[in-house]
Amino acid sequence: MANHEQRQTGAGVKERVKVKEPQQYQVVMHNDDFTTMDFVVDVLKAVFAKEPSEAMALMLAIHHVGKAVVGVYSYDIAASKAEKAMQMARNEGFPLRCTTEPV
Repeated sequence: MANHEQRQTGAGVKERVKVKEPQQYQVVMHNDDFTTMDFVVDVLKAVFAKEPSEAMALMLAIHHVGKAVVGVYSYDIAASKAEKAMQMARNEGFPLRCTTEPV
């Protein structure tokens, strides 16, 4: 959905300009056989600001389905959160993988 903004031009004529919403990206967390369920819940709470019950539900979806969308953000924020989650995992010796995809 595009927003509209009016802009005054030099000749005193108002011009209508469409302001396009930025492309959104989803962060997808993938299942693996080594990262613990408790750690995934901790990452979902710490990095993606999920409430405990939502973090638990997402972790179970990742475990049973193989992956789940854990958040939708602008590109920079999505990439940053995915990287932060994977860095937390590496620091603990887990191979957790997160990817970003356009919505």
